[in-house]
Amino acid sequence: MILRFTFFLLLLFSSFSYAAFPPLQPLVDKVKKGEVFVIPPSTYSGPVFVEQPITLDGQGKVTIDSGGKGSVVILDTDGAVLKNLHLTNSGDHHNDLDSGVQVRGNFNVVKDNIIDNCLFGIDLQQSENNVVKRNTISSKDEELGMRGDAIRLWYSFENKITHNIINNTRDMVVWYSKNNIIRNNVTRGGRYGLHFMYSQYNDVQNNEYYDNSVGIFLMYSDGVVVKNNTISHATGAAGVGVGFKETSDIVVADNKILFSSIGLSIDVSPYQPDTKNHFTNNLLAFNGIGIRFLANWKDNIFKNNHFKANITQILVAGGKTANRNEWQGNYWDDYEGFDLDNNNIGDTPHEIYAYADRLWQDVPGAQFYKGSAMLELIDFLERLAPFSEPDLLVRDKSPLMTVNLTNAGAQKDESDLDSEPELKDDLESRLLRYIQ
Repeated sequence: MILRFTFFLLLLFSSFSYAAFPPLQPLVDKVKKGEVFVIPPSTYSGPVFVEQPITLDGQGKVTIDSGGKGSVVILDTDGAVLKNLHLTNSGDHHNDLDSGVQVRGNFNVVKDNIIDNCLFGIDLQQSENNVVKRNTISSKDEELGMRGDAIRLWYSFENKITHNIINNTRDMVVWYSKNNIIRNNVTRGGRYGLHFMYSQYNDVQNNEYYDNSVGIFLMYSDGVVVKNNTISHATGAAGVGVGFKETSDIVVADNKILFSSIGLSIDVSPYQPDTKNHFTNNLLAFNGIGIRFLANWKDNIFKNNHFKANITQILVAGGKTANRNEWQGNYWDDYEGFDLDNNNIGDTPHEIYAYADRLWQDVPGAQFYKGSAMLELIDFLERLAPFSEPDLLVRDKSPLMTVNLTNAGAQKDESDLDSEPELKDDLESRLLRYIQ
């Protein structure tokens, strides 16, 4: 009886505490089109529906609490600005995409907000030319698979996702969405740092992904540029720095892929006929496997990449070879040749063969012992006196003795992000004023 009474009091106090927050919606409804509303400092109850182009500015002193139900703010308009707010305590329904912010329009700006204890962070559906910038996002305290996505794009084009800090969410997903810019974001502690599905011609630059199960994964997403990103500690049984499945015409350049179970995972990519994927100037270091091919595939071009301190440089699942791809001018830290003419190119090709180390590749139970003294001894003996003809995995005809990873192709921070095409109307003019 006492326990029931105590529970009733707690429930009553919780409801009273939430009800004590004044609703923000009546104040928002009074704001006229095009006006800037500086919200008086306080905590307000949500949800908040924005249905006309206005600016809501919390100046870092306003919290909107949705009370564990629904989404906190819904932008169902074009040209609105949401900034300097603390958005918290959304609902927990995945089917309803309960979010900190739902965007259902074009040319909106969501920037400088703190979004926490929200299942999904910012959800964009069929929305174009929006800016999502400098937000700090975390999900609910749930198991990894039960969290929501930090930022979610669904059939959304020409958006700019920049300078956000993401911690302990599930994924950032870009599905059926083209021509988006994703730059200068930092993501930690999630499942997929960035996951593309059927999304072409997106630009991914200058991002950092740490301690996620997978850094970046591209599925059926052609024409994507992945440049100057840092991916580190994508560990575990499914740990992959950058993965590709049936993805064509991509540029992967100037990235640092470090301390991961697998650096690059390539599955039937490129997929489209007469296409190639280009991997240039990347650092793959301290990974369990530098590059894993899931099939005996072709038409990937590897130039001026730096392979350093990977336990296994190249793996082709199921055997065969990776030599149907082009390998030219890469640096391999296990190259054993010389450079007698001092032109920084090895005098003999660098060749990688598959010996008895295929034991751990083909026998799942043996993978636990990968890197152990016993398997290393078996591998040494096999290389010393092979029982059978080893498979040639890779032949780099001009291995570099040293490599200079200059990041020459990386684009810089803000100068090109905030430039816009010629103005078409007042809506775009307002957007320009608020993205700074």
